[in-house]
Amino acid sequence: MDQGRFRRISLQFIAAFACLFLSGSPQAAGPAQNRGEVRILVQSSPLAGIQFYAAKQWWAEMRVDDRLQLVREPDNRHDMNAIRVEWKGHKLGYVPKRENQIIAAEMDRGTRLGASISKLQRHRSPWQRLRMDIYVLSPESTD
Repeated sequence: MDQGRFRRISLQFIAAFACLFLSGSPQAAGPAQNRGEVRILVQSSPLAGIQFYAAKQWWAEMRVDDRLQLVREPDNRHDMNAIRVEWKGHKLGYVPKRENQIIAAEMDRGTRLGASISKLQRHRSPWQRLRMDIYVLSPESTD
């Protein structure tokens, strides 16, 4: 990951935490949030490896705004920062390797992160099929 992108993402996390814990008036997420839940968007990414996992099987049931689970895989032999992405317990793929370093570090620190589907489209390129938003959750969230 280039230094400029690393700094931008790091600054987004700092801003998110400052907003959540210092100002008392954090930004709210979109319409899918639960009552009292605060989400601060820190990254929007395509889903890596979608063509290799369960997405095709569950495609008709998946919807924009559906929650995704992020699962760290620190022992992954291909990528020590690997973050598996699941939908209702089904493995869909991974946060792209070129975009997972900061998210993995924050998960390892215990930062509460969530994810949801932000875009679904049938497309030749697997990189264009599903986009996800990754966000910091407020401590009060039940996600």
